[in-house]
Amino acid sequence: MTETFAPDADRAPVEAAPIDMMPTDMAPIDMADLPVQLPESPAGPAEARARYFNSGNAFNIKLPPVPGRVFTRAAARALAPDAPTGFIPCDQAEALACPFPATTPLMLARYATIAAGERLACDLAATGSVWFVIAGTGETQAGTETLSWGPGDVMLLPGCAVTHAAQSRTVLWCVSNEPQLAHDASRPPAAPVAPVHYPAAEIERQLAVITAAGTNAATSGLALIFSSDGLEASRNILPTLTLSLNTLPPGTHQRAHRHNSAAVTLVVAGERCFSTVDGARCDWTPWATLVTPPGAPHAHHNEGEARARFLIVQDGGLHYHARTMGFAFLE
Repeated sequence: MTETFAPDADRAPVEAAPIDMMPTDMAPIDMADLPVQLPESPAGPAEARARYFNSGNAFNIKLPPVPGRVFTRAAARALAPDAPTGFIPCDQAEALACPFPATTPLMLARYATIAAGERLACDLAATGSVWFVIAGTGETQAGTETLSWGPGDVMLLPGCAVTHAAQSRTVLWCVSNEPQLAHDASRPPAAPVAPVHYPAAEIERQLAVITAAGTNAATSGLALIFSSDGLEASRNILPTLTLSLNTLPPGTHQRAHRHNSAAVTLVVAGERCFSTVDGARCDWTPWATLVTPPGAPHAHHNEGEARARFLIVQDGGLHYHARTMGFAFLE
């Protein structure tokens, strides 16, 4: 399923008129219809940059909603045996009316393909980035550290320059907070995050630990949450991003729920699985990327015979910090 949404049309810009030129021989203009106001006699450049709105027109900006979408073509292109070395973004900036690449307003997902024996240099304008190894083996050079990886590994890498070197044909999945920094016109931090490696074998061991543990009515599925020594207190993977590997037993579904964070999900394993997002059915395909809009009611269903797995990145760290996560079960 692919859904696209046309951006709402913005009101055409109106040239500001000085306050003393507003009509006086008729009813006062409604505040909501006032154009932006400029300073009357600015004393210098700093005063001239000022703009003034009011409680009637400052909060009626219409932005297009975050589209719910499944990126199947991007996954198919990345998995093609002849895909050249490079990036395949899951970009819906046009639907978001966003001036920079974005999957959601604050996150950008992409696939990276690397031919055997080749390198892929990355210098992302991000606080950091989350990487999952779909296929292949190789090494990543991040500063003075070298990480050797294989299928199923997860890595947290700094937003500064890193280089991936593939020993065999490689497909990676990456999510970063580049749109967040682009919106804020920020630069990556001077002290980049330290790289963290989560090997597939250790991930399996950790899943076994939680599978053997009990749950209660408030438990949200059976998921492994990734963090680091630097963010242990907040339990996030990055200050504004959360990462979880969710699992779903065969013949079950995750209860319908909602949260104010947007979610970008990679289908890791699962047959005859689908999600319902805002009432629409989204069928899973291998290694597809699913976008769940913020606040949208959604649920995940496994009608197959094997346990399903899906890797989820959310801008949850931002909402947890702001106390606005708003998680709620709907059934």
